[in-house]
Amino acid sequence: MQLRVVLFLLLVVQLSLPVVAQQFQPGFGVEGNFMAGKVVKHSEKFTLPIPTLTTCYDVNFLWKTYGRKPWHKIRHYPVVGFGLTYIDYGMNSVYGQSIGLYTDVQMTFLRRGNWEWTFRLGDGVGYISKHYQTTPPIDTVNVAIGTHINDFGIFMTDLRYHLNNHFDLQAGAQFTHMSNGDYRNPNLGINVYGAHIGFRYAPVTSRPKHVEPDTAKTPPNHWYTELRLGIAYNEARTTGNPELPTYVVSLSEARRLGGKDKIFFGTYADYSQSTYAFLKHYGVDYGHEKQNAWDGAVFAGNEFLVGHVGISIEMGVYYKQTFLAFVPFYERFGGTYYVLQREMGILKTVAITTRLLTHGAVAQYVEFGMGVGF
Repeated sequence: MQLRVVLFLLLVVQLSLPVVAQQFQPGFGVEGNFMAGKVVKHSEKFTLPIPTLTTCYDVNFLWKTYGRKPWHKIRHYPVVGFGLTYIDYGMNSVYGQSIGLYTDVQMTFLRRGNWEWTFRLGDGVGYISKHYQTTPPIDTVNVAIGTHINDFGIFMTDLRYHLNNHFDLQAGAQFTHMSNGDYRNPNLGINVYGAHIGFRYAPVTSRPKHVEPDTAKTPPNHWYTELRLGIAYNEARTTGNPELPTYVVSLSEARRLGGKDKIFFGTYADYSQSTYAFLKHYGVDYGHEKQNAWDGAVFAGNEFLVGHVGISIEMGVYYKQTFLAFVPFYERFGGTYYVLQREMGILKTVAITTRLLTHGAVAQYVEFGMGVGF
């Protein structure tokens, strides 16, 4: 029955091609994927039963870049999109079901004739129907998720075949992640890996002709200084479990590389009011609570630039940790939107940032902030 529905929809799409094509721009397309996989038990604290099968349905609205902006050529004409993923974990009484909304970018690793190998990275917001809570309706089974609203991330890699300028077929592997960045406990997160098959449809053409903008020059590789300020919230393990802020400041030196990437290194510090409240509440380290409620570290990283958007990964080593110390190193993953980007003048960048600080598979917080470069 499902196969008949799919074939019918494909027939309707094909017959409506001449009419629909007039309403869209070259490079626009819609992609659908069916996914099947398994939940990953990534921690000893992950005590939930593992479903036999998890299924996902993904729809992505795509735009193939073709040179209207300088970064299109610099990044070899990537595909950008906006997607929606529905996940049935396969055990609704325990996990519930979830929906993720995300933006993504797709890059091509290899292209040979009508074949190409690609990868897609997306991140956004997710909703999950069941989570841990001690108030009615009580649920103390789902120790993986502590909130309805979470961060949703997706990674996909595809082997794609171009049937013609309108239709592609693809198959590949994917990984999805759902968690709240330790905003509220518990926050082990739910990870799913698996495989998928799907198709892509472009009403006009999936291969728009490249154009050359007048400003398609590679930006110079300048060094500059970046200052970023942020705030995050964590649930304090005290009476009432309030969400308390963590204040973050970082200072770094950065260098753009051919307009594609940016390397950076520097130092950061954060002050955690939730850690301070824990130490005061339980009388731990009496008289030294403030001194032992901040972290300090040095770091280095790389940012992948797509126009005004940056996707970064950072590795750091602590020189100072709170009383509630984690391992001596961390990872930070970030997304940045550059409100201002220029090469001349004292103020070179103004940015809005979202960054996730983790220690392996354990998230510490999600930070929201702003930054300037000069």
